[in-house]
Amino acid sequence: MRIAHVAPLYESVPPKLYGGTERIVSYLTEALVALGHEVTLFASGDSRTSARLVAGRECALRLDPRPKKSEIAAHLAMLAEVRERAHEFDLIHFHLSHFLHFSFFADMAGRTVTTPHGRLDYVDLAPTYRRFPRFPMVSISRSQRAGLAEANWLATIHHGLPIDIYRPAFETTEEEPYLAFLGRLSRDKRPDRAIEIARRSGLKLKLAAKIGDDDRAYFHDVVEPLIDGDRVDYVGEIAEDEKAEFLGKAAGLLFPIDWPEPFGLAPIEAMACGTPSIAWNCGALPEIIDQGVTGFVVNSM
Repeated sequence: MRIAHVAPLYESVPPKLYGGTERIVSYLTEALVALGHEVTLFASGDSRTSARLVAGRECALRLDPRPKKSEIAAHLAMLAEVRERAHEFDLIHFHLSHFLHFSFFADMAGRTVTTPHGRLDYVDLAPTYRRFPRFPMVSISRSQRAGLAEANWLATIHHGLPIDIYRPAFETTEEEPYLAFLGRLSRDKRPDRAIEIARRSGLKLKLAAKIGDDDRAYFHDVVEPLIDGDRVDYVGEIAEDEKAEFLGKAAGLLFPIDWPEPFGLAPIEAMACGTPSIAWNCGALPEIIDQGVTGFVVNSM
């Protein structure tokens, strides 16, 4: 088949550091190429892929140092390019949660599939979708559908991982046992709660995480005062090839979120490394974790 994948422009595909959506797009794209499909990836120009790459802008928005950027304009320009080339594809797979593409492709909705990777309970999304009810959708968890229950859902497909990237670490280590936190240092990911859990357990905590522009005030006001570099250590953002060691050597991954996470890659990355995930009972986590086998879903500390 001739397949187009249309990725968000916030991170490269795959992301250089943090970026779950773009990482999944990369996994899917590379797997389809390996199966012999003719794949075109619409993404930022700093992406790396074995598919044909069409750059929506020269570099990903988050790592672009220029101060004045328009996310909407960048995505609109890319969607115009996809529309001009639409005749080249049998299927166009959109990985956009804001539905900007609907008005461009309303006359060919049946040749598209949309996988929204974000939450769908924003008040403006349901009225927007009702204007474009023919667009087929794929959810990344059953819980994600709650905000858009009447959509044209084709299936729920949980995320997966390439089996050659994440493997258990069986070697022994002299290092003191630690708990891991992997993700964003944001209010809804609750790193402050992870720090409190580690403190109560008596275990060291290592935070490998991104600090986004919107999260800096929360980090400086709430999280940074709790980081002592000893019992609580912030190691910064880590790349994909560093995750297996970071997660595999941990006693457990803490995922104490405070929002309806549509999926969450960190828990399955940890489980693939043989490390249990301890997560709050929010969003998709009860679907992902096999209680008492691959981890624990909890309601309180």
